Amino acid sequence: MSNQEETPEQAPKAAPENRLSKKLPEEVPAEGPKTPKTEASQTPRTEASEPPETDPEQAEPTLSGRQRLVNGLWPPRLSRAQFIVALLLFGLGFGLAVQVASNSDGDGALRGARQEDLVRILDELDDRTQRLEEEKQGLEDQRTELENSSDQAEEARKQTVEKEKQLGILAGTVAAQGPGITLTIDDTKGAVEADMLLDAIQELRAAGSEAIQVNGVRVVASTYLTDPSGGGVSVDGNKISAPYRFKVIGKPQDLEPALNIPGGVVQTLEKEQATVTVERSDKIIVDALRPAKQPDYARSSSQ
Repeated sequence: MSNQEETPEQAPKAAPENRLSKKLPEEVPAEGPKTPKTEASQTPRTEASEPPETDPEQAEPTLSGRQRLVNGLWPPRLSRAQFIVALLLFGLGFGLAVQVASNSDGDGALRGARQEDLVRILDELDDRTQRLEEEKQGLEDQRTELENSSDQAEEARKQTVEKEKQLGILAGTVAAQGPGITLTIDDTKGAVEADMLLDAIQELRAAGSEAIQVNGVRVVASTYLTDPSGGGVSVDGNKISAPYRFKVIGKPQDLEPALNIPGGVVQTLEKEQATVTVERSDKIIVDALRPAKQPDYARSSSQ
């Protein structure tokens, strides 16, 4: 038989495939020795590796107005003064809220009250108002009473001061002025004696004189006159000499006629050849004073 007629059994067998070559990866070509790269070779690669420069403004994201407001408010940056103001505002707001709540509760309670309760509340308010009016009236009465008592005390004080002045004038411890007369007795021969001057003082007192001064000596209720040796007259131990000048405060229309009555002081002195002159005046000043004497035994009965 020819080769063409060979049976499949006689055909040569194909070489078996290498199983290891299928399982192993393909061979990688070995790298050659590394050579230092020059700057020229590195530069293009660096430029190529760096990304292109961008604008900073384009790189940052744009913020909206609300975001900027939030960033400005949080986190909070408060000073001590701002913290105190915020605390006070918080307290004020809390107080207002409590007040509003209490008022709302009261209004709600009244709105929800029964008619009998409302009538009772109105009656209580009327009674309280009446009591307050009575207290007000009582306080006003007390104020009026105090004002009247104060006015009375002030009036009493004024009267006391005025009475003190009057008694001081009569006692000779206070100076006085007013209308009156001036009586001048000129005794050139020395015939005028103490009893004649005492008669003149008595006539002036009887005519209503309120203050008398003789040659710088104040005449009072206890005044006495004597005839000292050597001439002249002594008034309360003070020797005076002619001319004798009387300053008298009183009503001139009553004082002058009292001295000029028939057989009175003026005629008696003229008989002794003394010259008597009476002058009226709208202002007579009696400024001679007597020291205030403290009594040794007498005391006020009001003590």
